[in-house]
Amino acid sequence: MLKIGLTGGIGSGKTTVAQIFEVLAIPVYYADQAARDLMNNNADLKERIISAFGYQSYKEGKLDRAYIGNLVFGDDQKLDLLNSIVHPATIKDAEEWMGKQTTPYAIKEAAIIFETGLEKYFDFIIGVSAPQPLRIQRVIDRDHSTAENILQRIQQQMDESEKISRCDFVIHNDGTDTLLPQVLAIHKTLLAKANLRI
Repeated sequence: MLKIGLTGGIGSGKTTVAQIFEVLAIPVYYADQAARDLMNNNADLKERIISAFGYQSYKEGKLDRAYIGNLVFGDDQKLDLLNSIVHPATIKDAEEWMGKQTTPYAIKEAAIIFETGLEKYFDFIIGVSAPQPLRIQRVIDRDHSTAENILQRIQQQMDESEKISRCDFVIHNDGTDTLLPQVLAIHKTLLAKANLRI
């Protein structure tokens, strides 16, 4: 089975692309959602987060995302500390999940594949690209955030042109190129490559 990474900057539309792959019966591991679930349900992880950031990190047994967000936003040291706790647990969880899949290929959707050096874990990486003004507008519509806040988040991620240049496949989600034909073409290619592995 091929292990595929799916990445793109904030607002690029990688979740939408992932959902199309799911319609094609390809399983998708959503790294952000998995990290949230692990932070809420993994006892060891909860203990380490409380140890690093205090008992206020949890309210009624659930991660207080607003509290943690305020702590790490704009503080690279605290953000690095949080990532050093959460990322290894998410990577391990994703590896276990991948090991259970029986399809020709499976996808891990994650914003920070190259930033965390995880590209070596995948056979191929798909990048989702969109113009920055469109990405900002999508996130404003989705999160009701401010353009300034979103720009700060974009600046914390790898430059999109650099990220996309490292991908094996690129999907353009600019509002003019239709997504489905692009996904179907990649799906066909990946099925052929998976068959060569058998």
